[in-house]
Amino acid sequence: MEKKKLSLTYKALRALGFNYSEEEYGQVSLFGVIGKFFGNYWHALLQSMMDWVIFAPFAPRKLRPVFLRGMGAKVGKGVFIGDHVHFDQNHSNLITLEDNAHIASGTRILCHQRNLKGYCKGDDYAKLGYRLGPVTLKKGSLVGMESFVMPGVTIGEGSIIGAGSLVTKDIPAWTIATGRPAKVIKEIPERAAIPGGGN
Repeated sequence: MEKKKLSLTYKALRALGFNYSEEEYGQVSLFGVIGKFFGNYWHALLQSMMDWVIFAPFAPRKLRPVFLRGMGAKVGKGVFIGDHVHFDQNHSNLITLEDNAHIASGTRILCHQRNLKGYCKGDDYAKLGYRLGPVTLKKGSLVGMESFVMPGVTIGEGSIIGAGSLVTKDIPAWTIATGRPAKVIKEIPERAAIPGGGN
């Protein structure tokens, strides 16, 4: 297999001590670096504004969803985002929060991670490429406090993720999952009909 020629910009970044992945950044242009810099700055500003005290009364249901949309995510109606939730700033366009999804405080949503496929003894971890994956929270789902949601995960409609969980795989609709890694511990039952026809 023929090795790609590295861009001059990439070589300059490496000379300055930036140990970027050759696979991800080997062909980067100067304009690409500048665009990434300002995009990252804008996303970091929006992320920090989510927790500004002045916005606290309106932040969870009004402002944080707006700021997350500004970062490129798809955010439905009635979404709740708790304080100190961190989103993958560089890949927030891969995040989808459907109507009435809830994310409790301190949660982290990630859409990229190092690709360990082919990683062997003696390799430089920093030179590994990344695996990208969209994250979707379906309608009415909840991610509990201080949880991690990893790339490529879909949390099903109405599902609940227990606090402090590490979600590495899809969670089916209408289930409760918890743990590190998160596993389904319960299916949410249908509401029993009330005798006499009432709801």
